[in-house]
Amino acid sequence: MTLRFNDLEVGDLMTRNVVSVRASEPLSTAAKLLWDYDCGVVPVIEDDGERVIGVVTDRDICMATWSRNLAPSLIGTFEAMSQGLVYCSPTDSVEVAEGIMRSRKVRRLPVVDAAGKMVGILSVTDIARVARQPSTARPGFDISPAHVVDTLNMITTGPLKVPAYSRVEEW
Repeated sequence: MTLRFNDLEVGDLMTRNVVSVRASEPLSTAAKLLWDYDCGVVPVIEDDGERVIGVVTDRDICMATWSRNLAPSLIGTFEAMSQGLVYCSPTDSVEVAEGIMRSRKVRRLPVVDAAGKMVGILSVTDIARVARQPSTARPGFDISPAHVVDTLNMITTGPLKVPAYSRVEEW
């Protein structure tokens, strides 16, 4: 049986055992987690439960500290985290998750269960690793490296716009 890109589930590719920070913890805690675990985003968990309520990135921390002229230890994570959680489910197809990444211009998606509890995180890098593998290592999966590059382009810059002065040479 040949599996297509939309048959591959997020749960097959996501990173598990993701570190997180509580909303009331200082940004310095989030910054330390980003550094110690070499990650680009830390999910933010509600203070009195296990539900994911946002994410915080190194850029969020930099902008929050710079704009307030305060040390990260003096700012709560909830003050700098993203508003409006963008996420996916472990049973979503990778194609659906990639569509969310493209439309919301994010490189990473928290993966949450039906109760909103963190079960992992999916990144463009996770998808790229599968696309990079020779087809014998992933028989039947049709994720091409070019497709991943297109997704990254959509996330970082929007639709590719070719300048009017550029030319395409056909051989």
